Amino acid sequence: MSDGAVLVKTRKFMKNPLLARRQMIVDIIHPGRPNVPKKELQDVIGGMYKADAKLVTMFGFRTKFGGGKSTGFCLIYDNEEAMRKFEPKHRQIRAGFMEKKEQSRKAMKEAKNKGKKIRGTGASIAKHKAKRAADNE
Repeated sequence: MSDGAVLVKTRKFMKNPLLARRQMIVDIIHPGRPNVPKKELQDVIGGMYKADAKLVTMFGFRTKFGGGKSTGFCLIYDNEEAMRKFEPKHRQIRAGFMEKKEQSRKAMKEAKNKGKKIRGTGASIAKHKAKRAADNE
């Protein structure tokens, strides 16, 4: 194989209708390359499974010792609504579906500690108020 060639194999394929997605483990053989960008892999797997590349999420990739082979996890959502509903926020930010909120470390800690002081049913209300106050700063 040349240094640009990449071989993509999937295993442990599973349909998950409750979460409206297909999930699998992805093995990538990439001799002569240190690793392969996730964007490139999204296009390849989207084509393999006749899905939109935007709805393909890839994470947890590890390169084997010595290089040339990587393994990771892939989710292909049935629609964008399901992706927004079930995908964690940090992965939605990476995919470009959400914007990251910039918040200072001090504001987050103050909100957390203020929420710890209130007990009982007022705790969730107090946390909400503390979060609002931190967002306004």
